[in-house]
Amino acid sequence: MPAYLIANIEVTDPDGFAAYGRLVAPLVASTGGKYLVRGGALTKVEGDLSLQRLVILEYPSMAALRAFYDGDAYAPIKALREKASKSDISLVEGSAAP
Repeated sequence: MPAYLIANIEVTDPDGFAAYGRLVAPLVASTGGKYLVRGGALTKVEGDLSLQRLVILEYPSMAALRAFYDGDAYAPIKALREKASKSDISLVEGSAAP
C-alpha cells in the first residue's frame, strides 16, 4: 500500500530553503520516493486550511517512507529545512487511484 508525506511549508529563509531543495530531491529519488506535488500555485476554494507551499511525496509503503524520513541521510537535510521554514507534516497510508 502506498504512503504519502504531506507537507505545508512556510518558507522563512528562501536561500536556505533552496539549499534544502537541492539536497532533498536526489535523496527522495534514491530512496524510492517521488514528488506528486512540489510547490506551485494554490487556489483556495473552501474552508479555513491555510496552505503556503504544499508538497506531497509518494512512497511504495509506510516502511519505505519511514526509512527515508527517520533515516540518517535525511537528518542533516531535515535540519536545513527546519532552519529555513516552518512546516506541518503528516505521513499518511493510502491507496493510489486506479
